[in-house]
Amino acid sequence: QVQLVESGGDLVQPGGSLRLSCAASGSIFSIYAMGWYRQAPGKQRELVAHITSGGVTNYADSVKGRFTISRDNAKNTAYLQMNSLKPEDTAVYYCSALIVGGSSSPGAYDVWGQGTQVTVSS
Repeated sequence: QVQLVESGGDLVQPGGSLRLSCAASGSIFSIYAMGWYRQAPGKQRELVAHITSGGVTNYADSVKGRFTISRDNAKNTAYLQMNSLKPEDTAVYYCSALIVGGSSSPGAYDVWGQGTQVTVSS
């Protein structure tokens, strides 16, 4: 079984910073693209940032210049560094990855984490 676990969500004041982590575990052969999404109450889930296996990144316009996505392939982990946080960044943040399973979990999987809450408020 392959799974993703997010961590790092918290309550932070406007202008503050947080670093989210997304760790993949299980029988993994390789991880292709990884992404961070968020969903605020009453709104649709939206892409925040995306990174390919080769390190090419793209961002939603609303977070460009403030958020940075990165990954450590040796640790099967992606990160989202969030700076200059705004109240409108408040949401549940989800990690997603396209994972090719190892010998005990053959196949390709579009895997989602359970989400981590980020609240930006004074």
